[in-house]
Amino acid sequence: MSQRLVEVFTAGCPLCDEAVKLVNSVACDHCEVKVWDLREGCATNECRDKAQRYGIHRVPAVVVDGELAECCRNQQPITRDALVAAGIGSSK
Repeated sequence: MSQRLVEVFTAGCPLCDEAVKLVNSVACDHCEVKVWDLREGCATNECRDKAQRYGIHRVPAVVVDGELAECCRNQQPITRDALVAAGIGSSK
């Protein structure tokens, strides 16, 4: 069984912190959760390059296995149901 990569893009805001907590509470043993703080950036600028490649225009945003979650595409709130629908918390 392979790992599911869950990337959470944040900017250090209270809503972002809540999104990270929610993703971590939904994630299962088969989910690798990576948090990218766009405000702080990263040494190689990988986080900002990924955000651009995924089409992220607002944060918080969640990407599952390289696909922007549906709730993050149309500016809906990130909810437990939206994360489960994106495949977080279930094995592949």
